[in-house]
Amino acid sequence: MAVLNKIRQRSVFLIVIIALALFSFVLADLIRNGGAISQRAENTIATINGKDIDRTEFAQKVENASRSFGAGGSSIQAVNYVWNQEVRQAVFEEQFEELGIKVGEDQVNQLLGESLATNPTFQNEAGVFDKAKMQEYVANIKATSPQAYQQWIDFEENISKGAREEIYLNMIKAGVGATLKEGELAYKMENDNVNIKYIQLPFSSIQDSEVTVSDAEIKSYVDKHAEQYKTEASRNIRYVLFKEEPSEEDEKEITSKVASLLEDKVEFVEATKTNDSVKGFRNTENAEEYVNQNSALKFDDRFIFKKDLPGTVADTIYNLSVGEVFGPYKDGEYIKLSKVVAQKQMPDSVKASHILVSWEGLRTAGDLKRTKEEAKTLADSILNVIKSDKSKFSTLAPQFSADNSNKDKGGDLGYFVPGAMVPAFNDYCFENKTGDQGIVETQFGYHIISIEDQKNEQKAIKVATIAQKIEPSEKTINTIFTETTKFQIATKDKDFEEVSKENELTVRPVNKIKELDENIPGIGGQRAIVQWAFNEDTEIGAVKRFDIAEGYAVVQLTAKAVKGTMKAADASPTVKPILVKEKKVEMLKNKISGSSLNDIATNAGQTVRVASALNMKTPTISGAGTEPKVVGAAFAMEIGNVSKPVVGNNGVYVIEVTKNTPASGLDTYLSYAAQASKSQSGLVNSKVFEALKEAAEIEDKRAKFY
Repeated sequence: MAVLNKIRQRSVFLIVIIALALFSFVLADLIRNGGAISQRAENTIATINGKDIDRTEFAQKVENASRSFGAGGSSIQAVNYVWNQEVRQAVFEEQFEELGIKVGEDQVNQLLGESLATNPTFQNEAGVFDKAKMQEYVANIKATSPQAYQQWIDFEENISKGAREEIYLNMIKAGVGATLKEGELAYKMENDNVNIKYIQLPFSSIQDSEVTVSDAEIKSYVDKHAEQYKTEASRNIRYVLFKEEPSEEDEKEITSKVASLLEDKVEFVEATKTNDSVKGFRNTENAEEYVNQNSALKFDDRFIFKKDLPGTVADTIYNLSVGEVFGPYKDGEYIKLSKVVAQKQMPDSVKASHILVSWEGLRTAGDLKRTKEEAKTLADSILNVIKSDKSKFSTLAPQFSADNSNKDKGGDLGYFVPGAMVPAFNDYCFENKTGDQGIVETQFGYHIISIEDQKNEQKAIKVATIAQKIEPSEKTINTIFTETTKFQIATKDKDFEEVSKENELTVRPVNKIKELDENIPGIGGQRAIVQWAFNEDTEIGAVKRFDIAEGYAVVQLTAKAVKGTMKAADASPTVKPILVKEKKVEMLKNKISGSSLNDIATNAGQTVRVASALNMKTPTISGAGTEPKVVGAAFAMEIGNVSKPVVGNNGVYVIEVTKNTPASGLDTYLSYAAQASKSQSGLVNSKVFEALKEAAEIEDKRAKFY
């Protein structure tokens, strides 16, 4: 009891102790895991206008995008695609909320109907969109396929987003337009004309080498125009490539291996403990089976012509008799043995027409309910009709053929070469004669075929070819790995370039790599190299080996550039021509003296030229090029006056207006105003998004995760 009393007396004290213990436990866990803020940062791939984009959700969208891109797309392409969608959604959603733009259920259903109108799944017997069928479909996938139902929800949401975006953009378009006064201006720019006499002192008359531009001048220009010369963070690297290529010994070994397949040999059979004679490629009775068992490339069961054979051995193989063998020989990246197994005369191209009769269940059937037996009966009937009257082929094709690509051409397929059609169709056309008509069955249905023409009948051969790819052996691969490792180790004590020269290796520099770049020139998609180069722990001069498809790349980081204003050296290719042009302007102006065009021309060593019917819409001066500033200056001058020097695109000009012809004018400029309005309205969709994106506060962390 005494103990219990003591506990009761100190209850408040104990509660405080327990609370402090729990707090210290939680605090320690937060510190150990980087804290709540750090954890939130780890789960956020970007923040757009204060709204976090969840990394997990983003990754799921990237995965979905990658699947839709297929094998041809890369991970960074999928990331950038999803990123653009997320940015667009974020900046537009903010506008929708601010303006209260919403889309009702009825409007979404209407848009769904328009979007799905041509989909047979949602059409009734009359081929018209049926809302009840859509509702039935949604109810069915909701009950049977959560994944398909989620895709439908996403589809509906995209429809809704698109509708809100269209409302928002239409509101902006309603405020974008041109007045009648602007229409009148557009008319005048197109139809007011001016004639001039002019002297051109072209920039090309002074060689660039005659103009000196210093680094200080370039830097001064960049500093004055800093907004135009912003640059992202970048990295420079250089690398040496170690390709896993087969050696001469590897090629000889593979050639020997292929050659060993040619002749018969005796093999020991473990099961019977006896020797057995095995026929080689020369004497085998089943060339197709032999090829499929011993070749990296399967047997090609078709007749080919001389032009289809490898160029270096075409004459030799084409002139072999049936049963004769040629090889081993090298063809690209393979060592091959070829045996002629058959030959015949056949055309190199055939012109044919067909009528395709399909039946229910085939992808060519559409809404047909015809059975296969009914299709055969119909095909036989059509064949009987065209055999009696060939002219009816072109009229029956549009009526009965399921091949929409040529049914309206009377079933005409034009000329095609062997192998262009599915096997049964191909065999009929090349094994029969011009004028023959018949039926063949393929996976597409029954084809009623009419052979219209055959060209260039010649010898064709069927060739059985054993092919083994020339690949590096394990020994060669190990040797290359050893050389790569030795090189990498050597660069720790010596200069990268120096070690490369000692080993007669080519160093390939790659500059201005951006944080989200993926491709490295010469070795393709290498995201790992880019991530390494941008890693905070990677110092300039660091060297690392990377596994690539071709072998290994040993890479050195050579420079880092932070986000900000370009350095003078980096901006030089852009800025120097501007400064050269500015200096040429002053040099050319100094050559201008005199009060009349003739005097100025004489003093400058130029001639006076004439240009007529110039207008502001297409300000092209004959003999000088497009010069809007010069033409604009002409319209501001009085007739007979000589201008001060005018700086144009292609030189410095002095002009004199000889005639000014204002347009006669129109009763109304409505059509010009409408045209200007349409032009401005057409820019809204892209310009608005770019403006919203430019104004948004975006913290992009993609490079941290991809």
